[in-house]
Amino acid sequence: MRTPITVANVLIFCLTTGVAASVIARGRRVASGESADLAAHPASDSSAAPRLANVCLITRDLQGMSAFYQKVLQAQPHWSGADYVEFRTADAVLALFSFRAQEKYIPGSADPGHNRSAILEFRVNDPDREYVRLRRFVKNWVKPPTTQPWGTRSIYFRDPDGNLVDFFAPPSGR
Repeated sequence: MRTPITVANVLIFCLTTGVAASVIARGRRVASGESADLAAHPASDSSAAPRLANVCLITRDLQGMSAFYQKVLQAQPHWSGADYVEFRTADAVLALFSFRAQEKYIPGSADPGHNRSAILEFRVNDPDREYVRLRRFVKNWVKPPTTQPWGTRSIYFRDPDGNLVDFFAPPSGR
């Protein structure tokens, strides 16, 4: 049986082969004496620094998480097959990928629902207004609207998998 071509499959292929090819190419240059400094020969265009374009959450409940983020982000999901969905914002993409599919492609690489070290931060116009809107369906609130010591106005809550989400507005004038 052939594996269907999906955005997730292409991403995984590009990440695994691209990284491997980059490391191999750099290693060959060093081994041939071209340069002892790996940073002197970047694998891609050195004029462009890496840009975060996509965050992908691995989940055991793709349908539930998709419904949650559709409400929270007020954005339509863009499905690619049954195991991958994206929510496109003005600056980046929040992607969701099924744990079952992740295990198939990269076994043992993810443990959904156990993240306690990252925050998904979304810039909004008015965190207080968002708090009122989100209270109907967000079940796990971490912090109500609060002005942080650095001036940012934020609300913190957890998605159904326990990932910490921050809706924030920077101080006036920023």
